[in-house]
Amino acid sequence: MTDSLTIFLQLPYFLVSLVFVIGLMIGSFLNVVIYRLPIILHRNWRSECTDYLQIDASNTLQLEPFNLALPLSHCPNCHVPIKFYHNIPVISYFLLKGRCSACQSKISLRYPVIELFTGLTSAIVAWHFGYTLETVFALILTWSLISLSFIDIDHQLLPDNITLPILWLGIALSLFGYFTDTHASIIGTIAGYLSLWSLYHLFKILTKKEGMGYGDFKLLALLGAWLGWHYLPLIILLSSLVGTIIGLLMISLNKQDRNAPIPFGPYLAVSGWLALIWGNDLNTFYFNSAGF
Repeated sequence: MTDSLTIFLQLPYFLVSLVFVIGLMIGSFLNVVIYRLPIILHRNWRSECTDYLQIDASNTLQLEPFNLALPLSHCPNCHVPIKFYHNIPVISYFLLKGRCSACQSKISLRYPVIELFTGLTSAIVAWHFGYTLETVFALILTWSLISLSFIDIDHQLLPDNITLPILWLGIALSLFGYFTDTHASIIGTIAGYLSLWSLYHLFKILTKKEGMGYGDFKLLALLGAWLGWHYLPLIILLSSLVGTIIGLLMISLNKQDRNAPIPFGPYLAVSGWLALIWGNDLNTFYFNSAGF
């Protein structure tokens, strides 16, 4: 019986199923991070500004604790706390028919979508890397990229609170040979940052406009730290291609103003994640298609 259980636990299907469920739960937490972290940052920035300018902000700054843990999850319309059994990822949304149990106001479909998306991407990571430490680290990167992407979509912001620790983690992992070697990781970090930094300043000189934010530089540096400089051309090519197609599609459907800024972080994140999972195959396809 013990041998059968051991064999079952070692099956890739068990790992994938387990990580999928964990991913659903992490996705629920990421919804909190995506919503609350920008608010926390804005409050901190406002507090720092008022302190620096020596302005009395006692009447404007809220004194209630607001972080990733407090206040407890509640309906934004009626403010009734959400019961734990109404907070089961994906399932609760459909059991409640997408409405608050207290006031019947609509719950955004985005919440279960992010939970399901996190679960699916986590399962793919587990299937690809199997029973290795690389799975754990790749999951951390995946969850971080999901958070950064949706925060950038909402606020055109890529918080250093997420980007910089994950960047340094990528360099630290390279010391032990995870995902890439230290030489490629350090060059990838430098090249990732400087490539978009140079493009940003060139675009600004030519057009007198800012084409992207500094958060994008740091995000590409993060991906270079994790995957090495070899994947940077692929990531830049994929993100530019996807960004252009989606941007033109949004403009043609009148969903996006031609002059409105488009967050570039999600395209970098998606391209970096694809390179993490299928980078070798994509690079081989690219070079073969280019005739190299």
